[in-house]
Amino acid sequence: MLGSAAPIAFLPSLDLDRSRHFFADRLGLTVEEITPFACVLRVGTTMLRVTKVDQLRVQPFTVFGWEVPDIHSAVAGLSENDVECLRYDGIDQDDAGVWTTPGGDRIAWFSDPDGNTLSLTQFAVH
Repeated sequence: MLGSAAPIAFLPSLDLDRSRHFFADRLGLTVEEITPFACVLRVGTTMLRVTKVDQLRVQPFTVFGWEVPDIHSAVAGLSENDVECLRYDGIDQDDAGVWTTPGGDRIAWFSDPDGNTLSLTQFAVH
């Protein structure tokens, strides 16, 4: 029933102006609308609604991510915009912060200003 419907992704934010700056100015997403309730952005063909919340409990896992063709180029672009990769104890990440899974996929994590964990993934060619 919903297999062909366009997805809408949601992220919580305590400060919509700060989130707009991060997602538009640092990550290069297009702002479609700003209301007192949400900053609506475009991620490819997906709508991302960064929604104003009064309280936020940051989750200990990735809540949103992107598939990228070249993760090291994407990580370098983030770094140029003052967005640094997260590092995790016990995960063997390279100098850029990229972890290679046993299957060959490459993943890097970073956080938005509210502490939401975001990721980049370059899938291995099988």
